[in-house]
Amino acid sequence: MDFLQRLARFLDRPLFPWKKLILGFSIGQYLFESFLTLRQYRILQQPKPPAVLSKEISQETFDKSQAYGRAKARFEIVSGLWAQIQNVAFVQLDVLPAMWSWTGSLLLKWAPARFTGEISHSIIFVLTFIILQQLLNLPTRLYNTFVLEESFGFNKQTPKLFVTDMIKTNLLTAVIMPPILAAFLKIIQKTGTQFVFYLWIFAAGLQLFTTTAYPIFIQPLFNKLSPLDEGALKTKVEELAASHKFPLQELFVIDGSKRSAHSNAYFYGLPWKKHIVIYDTLIEKMDTSEIIAILAHELGHWKLGHTTRLFGIAQAHLLYVFSLFSVFINNASLYSAFGFRVQHPIVIGFILFSDALSPMDTVIKLLLNILSRKYEFEADDFAKRLGFRGELASSLIKLHAQNLSTMDADWMYASYHFSHPHLSERLKALDWKPKQALTSEKDKEGVVKASGREEL
Repeated sequence: MDFLQRLARFLDRPLFPWKKLILGFSIGQYLFESFLTLRQYRILQQPKPPAVLSKEISQETFDKSQAYGRAKARFEIVSGLWAQIQNVAFVQLDVLPAMWSWTGSLLLKWAPARFTGEISHSIIFVLTFIILQQLLNLPTRLYNTFVLEESFGFNKQTPKLFVTDMIKTNLLTAVIMPPILAAFLKIIQKTGTQFVFYLWIFAAGLQLFTTTAYPIFIQPLFNKLSPLDEGALKTKVEELAASHKFPLQELFVIDGSKRSAHSNAYFYGLPWKKHIVIYDTLIEKMDTSEIIAILAHELGHWKLGHTTRLFGIAQAHLLYVFSLFSVFINNASLYSAFGFRVQHPIVIGFILFSDALSPMDTVIKLLLNILSRKYEFEADDFAKRLGFRGELASSLIKLHAQNLSTMDADWMYASYHFSHPHLSERLKALDWKPKQALTSEKDKEGVVKASGREEL
């Protein structure tokens, strides 16, 4: 704690160039990520699939996958540039202090006196900030959904469903965010310089709660979950779970196809009671044995303790973030540099601190990606040892082909961005030998998305 206090005093200097520093970090990160994207773009221009996929992937599927990757890369650069323009404008035009002043005036004019304190003011400010960000990013969201995804046959959303989802999301935000933000601010106000530990406990508890509550209370507002029908798939999943004492409580199917041809699966629940949710598109496009192989891979994450370790790492990261925040929370020079010369609102301090933290978080993201890729190889090996080598390899090939996922990657781009090894790496680790085509013209009929950490 003494070190953090000394660091706080060192950084709180009137002439410290906070604006230039934070803008420099942001622009530098964008330029670096664009450089990586251009490196990946060269890979996406290759005319032939990697040798390990030479027989399984048709030339037509590979060409379409490369075209999709290039389209996403171009969109990534343009949308990133738009985000940078917004960021520079917000900083240079002092948008944050102007918004803080305007929302404060609204409260004084319309709210009862007891709702004009810092907590109420912060809630109104954050809600306004979210709405403004949504409006500014709406063009890129619309383009991504109705142009990019639509042109490759992935989008299933109608404009009406898009608007309905946006309204539901904003209503949920208006209900859920205020009490969470109020508790966050109250803890800091009540505990003073000791807030780090109390805030950490609150955030960890909130994370546990939302992980369990989201699939039960929130996701049903957007999708329908139905029990998986009796049959070979359900029987084999239950047998797989029972053989490794996985605490499976229920199997669900979700109607993901009403929004996108992409798909995945995931599990959720407390350590002693888990639920598995499989997207309807996954069931439609995969053989039963291949779905079981994917589940065996995810079971490997659970069996090998990856999920628990990553949760522990996430909590350590939270403690690290809140500890560093204690260095910046009373930094008058930081507030003053961004136009807050008299008032020092906690929520503004956290926003500015998050911007200052970005370079360090980039390093942590890189390290976590390295660890995550290691865990993916281990989970693949777990499924292989259960006898699913062939089924897992064929399912991965189909997943990537149907989803037009990147089949090869620049090493530097992959190290920075990928939490999973790319397909060629995974097939080589499985010692997969090219045999026969697993993709064909029927791949155009739909796509499924490769799984993530808590996905199947």
